[in-house]
Amino acid sequence: MNEPRLNIVEWSVSELSAALKKTVEDAYGYVRVRGEVSGFKGPSPSGHVYFRLKDDKAVIEAVIWKAAFARMRRMPPQEGLEVVVTGRITTFAGSSKYQIVIETLEPAGLGALMALVEERKKKLAAEGLFDPARKQLLPFLPNVIGVVTSPTGAVIRDILHRLADRFPRRVLVWPVKVQGDGSAAQVAAAIRGFNALPAQGRIPKPDLIIVARGGGSLEDLWSFNEEIVVRAAADSMIPLISAVGHETDVTLIDFAADKRAPTPTAAAEMAVPVRAELLLEVDSLARRSLACWQRCQEARRTELRAAMRALPDAEELLALPRQRLDHAAARLTLQTLHTRIARERQQLALLAQRSRQCLRYGVERRRERYDQLSLRLSAARFAYVNARRTQIERARERMLALDARAKLAINAILDNRFARVERAERLLAAVSYRGVLARGFALVRDPAGKPLRTAAAVQRGMRLDVEFTDGRVRATAEASAVAPLPPPKPRRRRGGGGEGQGNLFGA
Repeated sequence: MNEPRLNIVEWSVSELSAALKKTVEDAYGYVRVRGEVSGFKGPSPSGHVYFRLKDDKAVIEAVIWKAAFARMRRMPPQEGLEVVVTGRITTFAGSSKYQIVIETLEPAGLGALMALVEERKKKLAAEGLFDPARKQLLPFLPNVIGVVTSPTGAVIRDILHRLADRFPRRVLVWPVKVQGDGSAAQVAAAIRGFNALPAQGRIPKPDLIIVARGGGSLEDLWSFNEEIVVRAAADSMIPLISAVGHETDVTLIDFAADKRAPTPTAAAEMAVPVRAELLLEVDSLARRSLACWQRCQEARRTELRAAMRALPDAEELLALPRQRLDHAAARLTLQTLHTRIARERQQLALLAQRSRQCLRYGVERRRERYDQLSLRLSAARFAYVNARRTQIERARERMLALDARAKLAINAILDNRFARVERAERLLAAVSYRGVLARGFALVRDPAGKPLRTAAAVQRGMRLDVEFTDGRVRATAEASAVAPLPPPKPRRRRGGGGEGQGNLFGA
C-alpha cells in the first residue's frame, strides 16, 4: 500500500478550478471547430443559448452569450445543422466541464444552407403558405406599382426603364437593404407597410407590389429565405411578384408570392402590358366591330326588302275583317240588346240578394260573438269583484288584529314607563336631603346660597339661611368659633372580646 505524499501542495477546489481554467484558455485561446448542433432549445430566459457540438466520436458543450446571439439572427443555430464556429475554450467550474464560448457561427458549406432551406420550406408548406389557392390574380393594368428594393442598385433602374417602354405607370419605391443584417426585417416591414396604406390617403395604395433584387450567392440571397419575409409575402392582400436573383436562383419568397419572375426586368413585363400593342389591338377590334355592324345592317335591310315583297296588300288584309264586322252589325238588333240587359239585371238582382244574405249572416255572427264576449266580461268582472272583496276583508281582519296588538303593546309600554317613573320617584325621595331634614336636621347656607359644612366656615355677623323640613329661617352668627364637639365614642364590635376575656386556645 502506497504511503500518502504529505509534501504535495494542497489546493482548494476553487484554486484548482481557476488553475485549470487559466491553463486551458492559455493553451488554446481562439479555435475554429466544425460539428453538428445537438440539444438546441432556443434562448434561455436570460437570453443566453446553450447546446452541444458533436461529431461521430466526441461531444463538447457550447454557449453563445446574449449579445453574440443577437448578431446571429440572420443565421441562428438549428438542431442537426452542421456548422463551423469560432470561439474561446474555457471551463465551467460549477459542473467541472470544459466548453466553447462561440462568437461566430456559419453553416458548414452550401449543402448545410440548402438543407436548412429545404427544412424551412417543408415547415412553411405544411402551414399552407405555399398553397396555390392562396395566390391572387395580377391586375391587368395597375395604376400604382410598389417596388421593394435597394434605391441605389441597377434593379430599380431596370424596372423603371422597362415600365417606361411598355406602359408608364406611377411607381412607389420603398427603400430597403437587400443583403446583410436587418435586411429581412426591412423587406417584411416594407411589404406590410404597403398593405397598411389607406385606400384614399395622401400616398396612394399600390395595386401591385414587386419585391426585387439582383443575382448573387445563396448567402447573399439568404434574407429572402427568412420566415419573416415569407410570412409577410403570404399575408399580403396586394398581389405580389417576386423577382429575386437570376432565373436559376430560387428563394422561399418565390413560393409565397402570387407570381415569380425570373428577373426584375421580367417582373416589370408581367406588371403591365405593352401600350402600343394595346392600341393596335383596340384599333383592330374597333375596325372589326364596325365592319360587323355594317354587315348586320345590310343583312337586315335585305331581309326587310324580302319581307316587304312577300307581304300582301293592305286592302286585301283588311277586307275579311271588314266583312265580318258588317255581318256582326247586321245581327245586332234591338231585341238582342233588351234580352242582354234583362239577363244582366237578373244576375245583378241575384248578386244583391246574395250580398244581403251574407250581410245578415255576418251581423248575426258578430252579435253572437259580442254576446259571448259580454258574458265572459260579466263573469270576469264578478270574479274580480269577489276576489277584491275577499282581499279587502282579509286586509280588514289583519288591520284589526294589528290594531289590537298595537293597543296591547302601547298599554304594556305605558305601564312599564309608569313603573319606571314611580321607581325613580322613590329613588329620588330616598336620596333627597329633605328626608334628612325630616329626621330633625337643618341645612345651613351662606348669603350666596352655598351650603356650609363646617363651623370654621362661619364668621361673626354672617347672615345665615337655615332650612328645616317645614320652612326656612334667617339668622345671624354671634361668634366665629365655638367649642369643638367631643369625639364620638368608639362603636363596639359585635362578637369582639373585651378586656379580661381569656384566650380560647390558652397561653
